[in-house]
Parts: sequence; C-alpha cells; structure tokens
Amino acid sequence: MSRVHFRRLGPKLKGILGIRGRLVLMALILVAPMMIDRVRVLEATRSQQIASAANELAVIARNSAAAEREVISSVEALLKSSAYIYSVASQEGRGCAILRASLRVDLPWIKSLSAADTNGVIKCSTISDFVGNSVGDRPYFKTVVETHEFAMSDYVMGRGSKVGVLAAGYPTMAFDERFPAVMVASINLEWLGKIIALTENRPGLQALLVDRRGTIVAERSEQPPRIGQLMDDLPVLGMIGDRMSGSLTMMSADGAKKMLAFHRVPGTDLRMIVRIDEAAMLASINNDIRNAYIQLAILVLMALGGAWLASESLIIRPIRALTGMARRFGQGDWTVRATRKNLPAEFAPLARAFDTMAVKLAERERDLVASNDRLVVMATNDLISGLANRRGFQSRLDFEWLKSEQNAENLALLMIDVDHFKAFNDTYGHPEGDACLSRVGEALAKIADETAGFAARYGGEEFALLLPRTDITQAFMIGEMVRARIASLAIPHTGSNFQTVTVSVGVAFTLPNATQMPNDLVEAADAALYAAKNRGRNAVVTHTSGLGTAAFADEAPATPRDTSISLAS
Repeated sequence: MSRVHFRRLGPKLKGILGIRGRLVLMALILVAPMMIDRVRVLEATRSQQIASAANELAVIARNSAAAEREVISSVEALLKSSAYIYSVASQEGRGCAILRASLRVDLPWIKSLSAADTNGVIKCSTISDFVGNSVGDRPYFKTVVETHEFAMSDYVMGRGSKVGVLAAGYPTMAFDERFPAVMVASINLEWLGKIIALTENRPGLQALLVDRRGTIVAERSEQPPRIGQLMDDLPVLGMIGDRMSGSLTMMSADGAKKMLAFHRVPGTDLRMIVRIDEAAMLASINNDIRNAYIQLAILVLMALGGAWLASESLIIRPIRALTGMARRFGQGDWTVRATRKNLPAEFAPLARAFDTMAVKLAERERDLVASNDRLVVMATNDLISGLANRRGFQSRLDFEWLKSEQNAENLALLMIDVDHFKAFNDTYGHPEGDACLSRVGEALAKIADETAGFAARYGGEEFALLLPRTDITQAFMIGEMVRARIASLAIPHTGSNFQTVTVSVGVAFTLPNATQMPNDLVEAADAALYAAKNRGRNAVVTHTSGLGTAAFADEAPATPRDTSISLAS
C-alpha cells in the first residue's frame, strides 16, 4: 500500500524538487539566514531616518513661517497706526507734516513709509525722492482700495529705489472716509533673509521664502543668494497648490531626489519652503545597505556557480539539444522534432511545444508565401480602375527603359488626364467619380491590349500608357485613339464645355541611352499634357523638342525623325 502511495506522490515530488526548485532552495539555504535580517534592519533604519527628517523639515518650515509672520504683523500694525494718524491730521490739513514729525522709520524691516492718494500717486513719504511716483497699477494697491483691508504685494522692483522689495498697504478709509489715502510700506528683504538664516543649520538644507509666482524673496542656502529670481523647481508650486502646509518628495531640476516641507505665512501669499537632498542625508545608511546587497550578490553568485557545476548534465545538455533544434528551425528545417529521451520532467512540456511549433510554423510559412503573392499583386494594382498603380507603372517603366536601351528601340509615353474631374466629383459625387475612373481604366486596358502597351493609373484622375517600340507618329495616333475612345463613352459631364467626360493627352518619346533617366520621359509627357490642358483640353499635344525646352505640336509630326525627343537636349 505504501509503495503504491509513494508511486502516486513520485511525480509531484519530482516537480517540487525539480531543477529550478533545487537551485532556489540551495540559494535560500546558503544566503537567506545570513543576509535577510541585516538588510531588514538597515532598511528599517533608513525609513526611520526619512520619517524623522520629514518631521524636522515640517517643524523648521512652520517655525520659519511664524517668524516671518511676526515681521508682517509688525508692518501691518505700523501701517494701521500710520493710517489713523494720517487721517486725523488730515482733518487739519497737516497729515503729511504730522506723519513725518511723529513717525520715524527706524525699524530694520521697514525701508520706507509713504502716503498715496486713491489713484496711487505718492503725496508724502519718509524718503522725499519717492514723492510723485505712482503705485496705482500695483495689484496689491488695487486690492487695498477695493477691500479697505491690509494687503501685500509679490516681489516688486521699487520705482523710486530701484531695489527689490515687498510692498504692503493699508487704507485710511478704514478710519475716515473723508480723507481717502493709502499708507504704503516697503519691507526690507535683507531682514527677512536674516530671519531665515536663524533656521537650523544642517548640511544640504535649503530654506526659501517665495511669493505666489515662485520669485525668491529670501533664502538660506549653501549657494549664493538668488533674491528676485524664480526658484529652480517651479513645478513645486503646482504640487503645493492652495494647501497651508505639508511635505512631499520630488526630483529636482538637477535630477537629485529631495525631501521638501512647506508652510504658508499666515495672512499672505508667501510660502516658506524647506528642502534637503535625500541622498546627502541618507549617505551613511545607503552605503551600509549597498554593501549588504553587494555581499548578498556575491553569495548568490557563489551559490549559483556551485549549482551550475552540479547540474551540468541536468540543465546544460538538454538546453543544448533544444538549442540545436531551434537553430535548425531558424534555417527553415521544419521536419526536425525534439526527442524526449533522457530529458528532465521540466523539459518535456518544452519539447512538446517545440514539436507543435514546428508543425504550425510549416503551415504558416505556406500561408505566408501565398499571402505575399497576393500582396504583391495588390501592391501594384489600383482597385478602382483595375490598372496598375503608380508603383507598378514605375517598375514597368524601369524595365521597358532598360530593355529599350539594350535593344536600341524607341519608347513612347502617353500621360492622360480626365478633364475637369474635380467638377465631375463635385457634381455627381465620389461614387460616380470612381465609376467614371473605372470605365476610363477599362477603355485604356483595351487600348493597351490592342497596341502592346502598358496602362496604369498614375494618380488621382491621371493615367499613363507606356508604348514600347513606338515612334512619335504612332504615339500621336494612339493618343488620338485614346481621346476619341474616351469621348465615345459619352459619360455625361455638365461641368465640362463638351458636356461629356473627355481627356487631355500629352505624348513624348525617346530612344533611351545612358545619359537619360526614365523620369525624363515622364516629365516630357507631363509637360505636353500641361500644354494640352492650356489649349482647351480634349486635345492631344506632342512634345517635339528636347526635354529641357518647351516645343509642342497638336498634330501628327511629319516623320518620327523630326519629332523624336532627345532627353539630352
């Protein structure tokens, strides 16, 4: 009973303990107990460091934003006091004088204090050179006038000082509507920078105070300050959006991964952004993890090397046999079959798959040959007219040219265009246009059979008739045959002067030689076709000179000699 049970379990055990399973098991036995725990501890340490750094950055951003808010609050308080004093003093007509006498701008974060009318013209200022300047077009000034509330600007260039500042305003109308004015203060950006400089000093730490456009207002960095410039990672603003605070990880413009925390300065559009290079912060722990992975890789390679030496006969030989069979497949030998003798169980499905593939590939090769033959025919034939298409025409032209050159025989070409075909399509519609082209193609096919020529649809409503061993007089006569045959079809065409479908024919011929190209003949026939159109259409015009000239005739030439086309004009 036990022997029967063992035999039933045999195939399952063989699958579980197959080659791949044994190799994996060997690697795990050798490597896992020694390295997995060490890597786990190092990865956990790195995660803790990242989380701790994110918290620290958030605290730095929040504290720095609070410090900057203190400065903004002091500016707001100063502006409110100044607005009140100015409005009270203006009742006696001494607002500017009392403002200058009672308020001295000696705060380090204020560069100037001014009073402007509601149009923005500065009427009074602690810096006399500013009087007369206008700030009426500044967005923050318009906001103050409209809302009667405190407002701040983005980074602006002072019109009087020509120095970058943050401007703030507060209206006297908040106290007294009778004497409307706006108190304007210029905030010293150097002082804002000194406040940022007080943040925690860590290697690679960068702190930025930016306005809503991303212009740097104050900065603490290991690099030279860039006050007034746009921050290098503008997409950060889009990622921050309208959030008050938060943290994120991003790739900087230089490709470095950075951790970032941000906090909006309350009551303003200014944002404090603190970021640090993650690679610099985690350099030590990353080095330890990298060494651990290197050791793990070395041990894995050693384990796999030993397994390779032990499994030469179990793996390499079957693979070589299957590779040889696959090579014979690549050489087109579909009769080869995989032998399953002495193959491990894992290779038996692959051997069966190879045998099945050989049978199917042989069938598909036969199908592909038949499909390719059909595609060749389709690629060189026009479905509407039933004639050869332009590709087929070009191939035939090259062949006839070479043949005529070798045999010193004439070669003529007729370029045929259906007159006013666009008007035909506009009048009768594209289905009728296709039917018209089909009937023209049938007529040209019959003429080609009668003249031992080759007819093709050159493109659109244009056709070509290639005539080997034909001189210019014969070609002209065949051109007249084409014109008359198409006219005899009597296809109605109210958009034509002739009231039926007609064609214009351009005729050219040459005696091919080494100095000429097949396309020269096409260009000559096309030029004659153009002349036929200019002569009123429904005409046959012969190119009677070298291809580089423009001599045409609309009647049969006297002799072939007089009218042959010399492509070397």
